[in-house]
Amino acid sequence: MAATTAQLASVAATTRPAVHLRGVDITFVLKDGATHRAVHGIDLAVKPGEFVAIVGPTGCGKSTLLNAAAGLLKPSAGQVEIDGAALSGLNAKAGYLFQADALMPWKTAVDNVAVALEPQGVPRAEALRRAREWLARVGLKGFADRYPHMLSGGQRKRVALAQMLIRDPQILLMDEPFGPLDAQTRQIMGNLLLDLWAANKKAVLFVTHDLEEAIALADRVVVMSAGPAAGIVGDYTVTLPRPRDIAEIRTEPAFHDIHKAIWATLRVEVQKAYAQGENLPVTGVQP
Repeated sequence: MAATTAQLASVAATTRPAVHLRGVDITFVLKDGATHRAVHGIDLAVKPGEFVAIVGPTGCGKSTLLNAAAGLLKPSAGQVEIDGAALSGLNAKAGYLFQADALMPWKTAVDNVAVALEPQGVPRAEALRRAREWLARVGLKGFADRYPHMLSGGQRKRVALAQMLIRDPQILLMDEPFGPLDAQTRQIMGNLLLDLWAANKKAVLFVTHDLEEAIALADRVVVMSAGPAAGIVGDYTVTLPRPRDIAEIRTEPAFHDIHKAIWATLRVEVQKAYAQGENLPVTGVQP
């Protein structure tokens, strides 16, 4: 039986990338009028439900790519496509989790989460109900009425995660979200993220300096070259089975094999960055 137009459209919708950076260049104009090409010729596609981590030396443009996917930066060349359509303006289908806390100190945890629903016109009572549900999902049921200064770094990051996810974005953009946390808390947050992602898979672009974290979390690890005019120099599929435990998966021989393969590429770019006079440590690996 021939497929109907609606069936073909449905197949196309599930196979086209959720995010596609197509031939993207991003150039900044400096104060003295000179230009700086941050990234060049980037072609990166993220499928619906796929978890992609980006690693590379500091200054290579990883966060710049996230900002382009969020619609915060317009490419100098090429384009960003979301679900097959060219992105114009802010990406309404994406949620963005930054490294630094973005919580409002004068609002309680539940209010910080509920405020994310204000642009959608959700009545306050309903927003608070849903916010409390999300706080329970991230393990903060008993902390809803506490202010940010009363929470630990890991707890504040959980509030920020709930604040992002309550909007049910189709795409998650995460810029070193666990960077400021201690190693133990990072593992807890990584497992929490994987549990939430597995329950309702979103397309994820996750920037990190920690190669071990990237491998433990992602379906693919993309390696960027040293800047300027950074590009993609490696794209590795992570074949480790799911579900994963962040601590346990790192003891698997297959994990070390993947780490060795990726680090062989990443090390070259880190050394280039050092040669340029930068101090650019990459955690989780030894140069």
